[in-house]
Amino acid sequence: MTDGVPGTLRIMADDDLDLVLAWRNSPAVRRNMYTSHEISAEEHRAWWARMHDAKDRHDLIFEDNERPLGVVSFSQVSHSDRNAVWAFYAATDAPRGTGSQMEFAALDFAFKRLELHKLSCEVLAFNEPVIKLHHKFGFTIEGIFRQHHRRGEEFVDVVRLAILHDEWKSMRPAMSGKLRATASR
Repeated sequence: MTDGVPGTLRIMADDDLDLVLAWRNSPAVRRNMYTSHEISAEEHRAWWARMHDAKDRHDLIFEDNERPLGVVSFSQVSHSDRNAVWAFYAATDAPRGTGSQMEFAALDFAFKRLELHKLSCEVLAFNEPVIKLHHKFGFTIEGIFRQHHRRGEEFVDVVRLAILHDEWKSMRPAMSGKLRATASR
């Protein structure tokens, strides 16, 4: 828990792989990802073998009261430039508000633990709820990659968003208060 905000992040372990694969393969998650096909256990384990020891990556499990509720990943972590890209998804049975708790925990991890200056993300343009969530936390749209990702026979736009350390530092107290108030209901 961070300043009374529910939830914590911990390093993803081999024991988490089956649960993570089940979350990742749920239709609600797959439809908003670059890789939208159902991922086999073999493909998932190969991904984990490539990512597990990557120096520029952190794959984490978000938990609340020791219950795993989602994945938060940081990639392209550059300590020299102090920036990274992040992504997340929640379990399909996660309680309402889990996405906000995950985003809060991710921002704290990025700016406190990784000591980043800038955190970026990419969202498929049709995923408006996540774009709105990022805005709520202080992210700014930095650009739109027009028709950047092929989805079946269509090409979809990708929205690039980012937040700077100082922006999160100024947003954090208000967001912490909102999440604590929501959690106490």
